[in-house]
Amino acid sequence: MDVKSLYAEILNEHNISPNNKGVLDDATLTLQGVNPSCGDNIYLQLKIDDKGVITGGTFNGSGCAISQASVDMMLDNIIGKTKEEALAQADLFMDMIQGKEKDQEKLEVLDEAAALQNISFMPARVKCAVLGWHTMQEMLRNGKTQASASESHCNIK
Repeated sequence: MDVKSLYAEILNEHNISPNNKGVLDDATLTLQGVNPSCGDNIYLQLKIDDKGVITGGTFNGSGCAISQASVDMMLDNIIGKTKEEALAQADLFMDMIQGKEKDQEKLEVLDEAAALQNISFMPARVKCAVLGWHTMQEMLRNGKTQASASESHCNIK
C-alpha cells in the first residue's frame, strides 16, 4: 500500500467511524473551535483529573473530513496523557503541519496523526487539520473553557 492510500484509509476511518465523537457529561473543560474560513466547527471536551491527567475527551460538531479525523486522532493520542504531554504533542503536530518537523522518528509519537504530514503541501487544508489541536492548546495553556455552546469560541487564524 502506498503512502497516499494509507493516508486516505486512516483519514476515512477516523472521519466515518470516529472513536471520540459524542458528549462528555462530566467534562472539566469545554471549548468551541471555529475555522471561519471554511465553517468547520467543533466543541472539544476534556476531563482532567487532579493530577493533570486527561482521563477522557470527546468532540462534537461539523466540518470537513480532515478537521473531524484530525481531532479524533488527537483525542486518541492525548487521553491518558498529562496536560504537558498533550501540549508537547500539539507543538510537534503544529511543527509537522507547518513543514518544520519531518523527522519520522520524532513524529512516531503522533501515531496515526502523523499521516496528516502532507497537509503542509495543501495550505488551504492546514487550518482544518489544526482546528482540534489549536482548541486543545487554548484550553490547556490558557485555561479557556465555556459553560455552554452558546458562549465565546476559539477562532483559528
